[in-house]
Amino acid sequence: MKKKILSLVLSLFVVSLFALPVVVLAAYGDAPVNATNPVGGANDTLGINYGKATGLGEKDVRTTVASIINVALGLLGIVAVVIILIGGFEWMTAGGNEEKTGEARNRIFAGIIGLAIILSAYAIAQFVIKSLTTATS
Repeated sequence: MKKKILSLVLSLFVVSLFALPVVVLAAYGDAPVNATNPVGGANDTLGINYGKATGLGEKDVRTTVASIINVALGLLGIVAVVIILIGGFEWMTAGGNEEKTGEARNRIFAGIIGLAIILSAYAIAQFVIKSLTTATS
């Protein structure tokens, strides 16, 4: 019974995530363009003025996406370093036990691989963002 309720709540949440932009865009899409509502018209390329009309901000979408990617990869980097530290702590407290030392070594190795993947993803994301910015500016 709990699984069904949890599944229903999760399904409603996912559907609402997809429906929210449609509702917001429908509310502002047919409104007349004037000084108080700058959405639409010839000056609204790519719908950038929707942020002003909805009160979400005036930053460029590319800059916002780049900021989100940087923060997400930074948090993942912190998680990878914490995993490495936990593995090191487990190794120090293993007391010579081969099984615990092997588990700690595997955890450190997994953390290092994760950190390498995160750093390469950061480098690729920075390259793509700079290339897109250069190409579109």
